[in-house]
This record gives sequence, C-alpha cells and structure tokens, in this order.
Amino acid sequence: MARRETVVPVEAVVAPQPPRRVDAARNRQRVLDAAARLYAERGVEQVTMDDIAAAAGVGKGTLYRGFADRSGLAMALLDDRARALQEAVIGGAAPLGPGAPARDRLAAFVAAYLAFQVENLDLVLLSESGRGPGARLVKGSYALWRQHLAWLLQEGGAPDPRTRAEVLLGALAAEQVRHWVVVEGSAPADVERRLVAVGTALLVA
Repeated sequence: MARRETVVPVEAVVAPQPPRRVDAARNRQRVLDAAARLYAERGVEQVTMDDIAAAAGVGKGTLYRGFADRSGLAMALLDDRARALQEAVIGGAAPLGPGAPARDRLAAFVAAYLAFQVENLDLVLLSESGRGPGARLVKGSYALWRQHLAWLLQEGGAPDPRTRAEVLLGALAAEQVRHWVVVEGSAPADVERRLVAVGTALLVA
C-alpha cells in the first residue's frame, strides 16, 4: 500500500521576515507609498520607475537597489498587501483562520484570495510580467498558499492534496481571473460561487 502523503499546516513553515536597516526600511516604505498612490491615481501602466523615484524623493540608485524593476516593485507591494491575508489565515477568526472544518476554511480562503486577486489584478499581472513562463509558480506567496490549500484538502480527506491544491490555484491565477472578470464580464460574486463549488468538490475522494 502506498504511503499517504503528509502535509503540514502553513503556520509550521512560515519563516519570520529578516529585519532591515532603519534607513533602508524607511526608504522602502516611502517608495511603496509613492507607488501605491501613483498607481491608484494613474493606473499601473501609466507610471514609470522615474515617476516613483521622484514622488518618493529618492534617487534612482536607491530605487533600483531595492527593486530591480517594475515587476519587482509590484511584487513588493503585493507582499505587503498579502500580509494581512496571511495573518488572517494563520491566526485570524474562523472560518478563514483556524477553528472551522476544512470545508468551511477552504471556501473562505477561495473567497478571500479571489477578492485579493480582483482588487490587485493589474499589480499581480505586472509582478509576473517579464519573468518568463511559470512566473507565478516561483513566487514565495504561491508556495505559501499551495501549502495552505494542500493542508486543508488533506484535512478534508482528499487524496493527492498537493496536486489538487495546484489545480485550484490555477483557477485562481490572475490571468484566469482577468479573463472571467474583465474579458467575459462575469461578476466577481458569480466567479466566487463557481470557484467555491470547485474547491469543495476537490475534497471528494
């Protein structure tokens, strides 16, 4: 008989963020604040790295040392915004956080992650641009969410939880979400209903 795959909960593998120097942390925050403001005012595609450096009051060298390119800056912004979701998943209120059945937590995560993707769609797509095929698969956040979903699927009794987690995250990928919401014009609530149904179906052996 094949040994059953074992997945540990995501809180067991999340590493603490290394501290930054005070001046580096201050400059980083100024850049992120300026980028967020300009993106909100003009749209992601209309803002250059030069625009962000000027608005943040930092030199281009400082900007590029902290963020190699536009996609790296977008990824940093997303990391900051995803931290709240991560904290809710690890220690927040149920059903998104611990304390609810796996099925309920899975449905809550799908809804929360879809909302994150819709709200940050242009940034997510920018963060993955220019990095070659499979860019979303090598992001640290992807590994985190895959671990969490695999854990929930395992707890719900699903076989091969890692593969099923990959399948569900594929449906939640920014390009797919953009196709449904922007190209096809589906309401996010309708997409959420369909994806929650898919996610809970994956719990069935």
